[in-house]
Amino acid sequence: MQLTTLADLEQAQQRLQGLARRTPLLPLALPELGTEQVYLKPESLQPIGSFKIRGAGNRIMALTAAERARGVLAYSSGNHAQGVAYAARQLGLRATIIMPTNAPQVKVAATRALGAEVILYDPAHEKREAVAARLLAGAAEPPVLVPPFDDPYVIAGQGTVGLEIFEDLPRVELVLTPVGGGGLLGGVAAALKLLKPSVKVIGVEPELAADAQASFRAGKVVEWAAADTNRTLADGVRTLAVSELTFAHLQQYADDIVTVSEAELRAAARRLLLEARLVVEPTAALPLAALLRHRASLPPSQCTVLVLTGGNADPATLIDLLKG
Repeated sequence: MQLTTLADLEQAQQRLQGLARRTPLLPLALPELGTEQVYLKPESLQPIGSFKIRGAGNRIMALTAAERARGVLAYSSGNHAQGVAYAARQLGLRATIIMPTNAPQVKVAATRALGAEVILYDPAHEKREAVAARLLAGAAEPPVLVPPFDDPYVIAGQGTVGLEIFEDLPRVELVLTPVGGGGLLGGVAAALKLLKPSVKVIGVEPELAADAQASFRAGKVVEWAAADTNRTLADGVRTLAVSELTFAHLQQYADDIVTVSEAELRAAARRLLLEARLVVEPTAALPLAALLRHRASLPPSQCTVLVLTGGNADPATLIDLLKG
């Protein structure tokens, strides 16, 4: 199985110029961690409010003229949907997005506002991959499928987050990032390990949706039921399993995957809202929750980066988090 190379990452970075934003590293004061310097990588500042523009954008920018004429198809709970819709609109392509009925309405509305056709499905009764396969089989000119993580172009696009971290902060020692399908963690870990092997890269999941950690521990892909993963507030990581491709990247490059409770996730999100003054969705708070909970067992570091994956939170969720 071919893993992402440094050349793949650099080509992705070139393709994304003018489409994705180079997000800054912002210092966050955490007095309880002593002298450890902590920086935030706010992907919530992307044009669509999420890192997903990177992977979707790299895949779509790499399409041939014939493929672009067929349009694109994707499935997502929200952020990948917006990434695909945004990139497709920039190139004038048709976009169809399959979204679960339990996706945050703010994400469904934003995807439609970007010009994509949204098809809803019930995740309790069918899998999104099956819905996509049915649509592709019934189309005379089938659109190009743009998966949310199981694609080498998508992984390389997400990995540009890691390139930027190293370029802006070469002394980085530890990076924590959420993990759902494994595209972001796999890409970021590949970029950092290829550039600086001593960097430790840790994925973070909710306890209620810890399929990636289960896979990492078992040494093989483990799938969770939708009824289980849907319990977490972190809708961005409700995937049922990593793919074989992303799992290969995690095995090769990631150092560990840790979990946090829903209470710890909520507390971390509230701190980011109030102390970092950043609009974040619950998923984005996973790295801070893990740093605060697991600091004693995580690799030692004096220079740590937390990847904040997105800021597309439902207003009602934000109000709930601010109330504490």
